[in-house]
Amino acid sequence: MNTMTYKGYAARIEYGDEDEIFFGRVAGINDIVGFHGETVAELRAALHNAVDGYIDACSKIGKPAEKSYSGQFVVRVDPVVHGRAALAAQLAGKSLAKWAEERLREDADRVLGAA
Repeated sequence: MNTMTYKGYAARIEYGDEDEIFFGRVAGINDIVGFHGETVAELRAALHNAVDGYIDACSKIGKPAEKSYSGQFVVRVDPVVHGRAALAAQLAGKSLAKWAEERLREDADRVLGAA
């Protein structure tokens, strides 16, 4: 997966062979913020313009720009996975929450690069 980041926003990048254009969409927010470019340089500039435009538009209408996460979410997993994860956490001397956070951080860093 190809990604770009700007001002704490991450976007997934794809290539459309039919139009011969790179395009992306900012991830992790409910609003739709898309952009495109024919070259990587154009795509990066378009991301910057899109994010800056999004932040500016939100400010103008008095809406906070989405960005941060609360740090809490509910995950439903197979009971067998839950039990194995709880056991792995206990054997590592950690709470399940701390153990899961470390696993999530490791995988996110692998996919997105270290923060």
